[in-house]
Amino acid sequence: MVKLDIISDPICPWCYIGKTNLDRALEQIPDHPFVIEWHPFQLNPDMPAEGLDRRSYLEAKFGGQEGAVKAYAPVLEQAKAAGLTINVEDMQRTPNTIDAHRLIHWAGIEGRQSFVVQRLFEAYFRDGRDIGAHDVLLDIADGCEMDAAVIGKLLKSDADVDDIRKRDAHSREMGVTSVPTFIVANQHAVPGAQPPEMWVKVMEEIMDQIEASE
Repeated sequence: MVKLDIISDPICPWCYIGKTNLDRALEQIPDHPFVIEWHPFQLNPDMPAEGLDRRSYLEAKFGGQEGAVKAYAPVLEQAKAAGLTINVEDMQRTPNTIDAHRLIHWAGIEGRQSFVVQRLFEAYFRDGRDIGAHDVLLDIADGCEMDAAVIGKLLKSDADVDDIRKRDAHSREMGVTSVPTFIVANQHAVPGAQPPEMWVKVMEEIMDQIEASE
């Protein structure tokens, strides 16, 4: 098996598109060689704990309404190509994602990371929910068969906050400046939302190498 580390943020639309494209490739090769682990990266590490009004945040970031619309146009185009719906009008807040990253970390301990990551993407981009809110995170945890009571206690504490921040900092120290970033076999960094056919080719090459070495 080959490790595939994915550095991502659940409010990153390119991460949502990238995961969808990877999943399409994995479906084509059911006996794929990847063992997948998700890692934290906050696009907005200085975001207030309660988040910000999304429209105001994007307009400030991209220099007004026209800049925000222009910046998001390729996102919507690529999302549509990937078969995804991003309901921009329903997305009211840009959340702080530290708690969402903690939930992803705890899901990893239970072997449910990819399920939780998928639900976080869907909750934010499709359903317009505030994934910085504890009740939303608890609902996602419960839906992914995690113990919501335990997760609730953890969320009320500072459990793993420092760990998430250290892992985020480590990725930046390695040179990661944007997400998604995929790291294959601890060696090869693949940035961006790559198309399914690229991942199919990568997996086929890895499987050929494994077969040749046996």
